[in-house]
Amino acid sequence: MRNSMLYGIWAGLYVLCAGLGFIPEPQGFLAWFMTALSLVFFIPGWVLLSRGIRQKQRDQIKLIRNLSALSLSVTALVLAGNILSALTSDAVGTALYVILGIVSSPMLCSRIYALSLFCWACLLITSLKELKQ
Repeated sequence: MRNSMLYGIWAGLYVLCAGLGFIPEPQGFLAWFMTALSLVFFIPGWVLLSRGIRQKQRDQIKLIRNLSALSLSVTALVLAGNILSALTSDAVGTALYVILGIVSSPMLCSRIYALSLFCWACLLITSLKELKQ
C-alpha cells in the first residue's frame, strides 16, 4: 500500500472519528466501537512512521512529528480554554467544545481522553528519537 493511500485512510478515519465524537453519551456496543475506532485511527500513523524510519525518510518522520506536536499543543490549548469557558456563556463553551471535537477527533470519539493523548505522545516521542539519531 502506498503512503498516499495511507494518508487518505488516516484522513478518512479522522473525519469518521470527528463525526462520531459528537454523539452524546454512547452506550453499549457503540461506545466500545467508538473507542476501538479511535485506536484504529492511529494505525496508519504508526505504519507511516515505521516506514519512514525503516526507509530513512526524514521528511516523513518530520511530518508525523509535526502532526503529533500540533495535535497535542492545540488540544491542550483548546481543552484549557474549554475548562475556563465555565466562567463564560454557554455559547462560548459550546463553540470551544466543537473546536475541540474537530481538533481532537479521536479523543472525543473514544471518550477516554488520556488514551488519545497517549497515542499522539507516543508518535511524537518516537519521531523525535528517530530524528535525533
